Amino acid sequence: MSYKYIRASEIGNYVYCRRAWWLRRVKGYMPENVRELAVGQQYHQAHGRSLQQSFWARRLAYALLFITVAFITFQILMGL
Repeated sequence: MSYKYIRASEIGNYVYCRRAWWLRRVKGYMPENVRELAVGQQYHQAHGRSLQQSFWARRLAYALLFITVAFITFQILMGL
């Protein structure tokens, strides 16, 4: 299972546990907790989606706040 290139994710795996990286990369052993790893990956993907949605909601809130303040300011200035 030895590749010519090392991916960035493999560097993180190596830093976390050199032995696990070596067993997987050199010896070709696969982890036994595949189900737990899949559940964790799904959790992180869902969490990433919720973060992305919160970023867009914050941007929308700021835009609406700006529009509201601009509208109120315009109304005040036109009333003078």
